[in-house]
Amino acid sequence: MAYDVPGARPWYPGEDPVFVSVPGDDAGTLKGYWDKLSEGGTVIRPIGPAGFSPLYGMLKDGFGVTWVLDLHFAHPAT
Repeated sequence: MAYDVPGARPWYPGEDPVFVSVPGDDAGTLKGYWDKLSEGGTVIRPIGPAGFSPLYGMLKDGFGVTWVLDLHFAHPAT
């Protein structure tokens, strides 16, 4: 999924025009993606627990692309 910059963040033309979101349901897989994407990049929000996700992080990779990775909550079957 890709989305534009949230309204609460400042926006500067040519910087962070879109974010790429990678949701997942396996912490090990997401951490593997994080490790590769963060090589040569800049961590914006370290990967870890957040109020809305057990695992969430944001970084800018070495090419300047902003990535958001988050682990979905497991919902029990109803």
